[in-house]
Amino acid sequence: MKNSILSILAFAAIVACKKTDTTNVDSTTDSSSMTTPADTGMMTNDSTSVSNRTETQSTLSDQDKKFADAAAKGGMMEVMAGQLAATNSTNEKVKTFGEMMVKDHTKANDELKSWAAKVSYQLPTGLDAEKQKAYDDLKAKKGADFDRKYTDMMVNDHKTTIADFKKQAADGTEISLKSFAQKTIPALEHHLMESEKTKAAVK
Repeated sequence: MKNSILSILAFAAIVACKKTDTTNVDSTTDSSSMTTPADTGMMTNDSTSVSNRTETQSTLSDQDKKFADAAAKGGMMEVMAGQLAATNSTNEKVKTFGEMMVKDHTKANDELKSWAAKVSYQLPTGLDAEKQKAYDDLKAKKGADFDRKYTDMMVNDHKTTIADFKKQAADGTEISLKSFAQKTIPALEHHLMESEKTKAAVK
């Protein structure tokens, strides 16, 4: 009787050990199968993403970079000066023109930023020294002096900007940046026409 009980206990212990071993093997297999493919996929995607950004960046010519930088700084200047005109001028024509500059150039600036994000290009985030001085000088003007200074600036700036955009549309290398320049030219030409009208109205 005692021998029978011992035999039963020994058999139960063996079965329990086998069950534990099987559970451990399954657990190890599951853990491995869950982590390996995920890690491998992540590495492949990251590598591809970096490669694409590098390839796009390398397609930018000196002309592309020069244009993008100038367009970014010029666009910021147009918005900042337009905000001054909309709040500081006492002339309704100047105010209306300034509001149009803020609206249109904010839209163009956002399009340029979107392009830069896609190609991983770092645009300037502030005005250069020359534009900052021009802005500070404008900000110090009041009344009719402000109106004359602002409208003179807008006429001259838009003549220069149109020439820059036409050069990029003709000589640029990066296709989407060339397209941005080309499609923005009509709006800039309209701004030049309106700035000339506004300038004539404040003389």
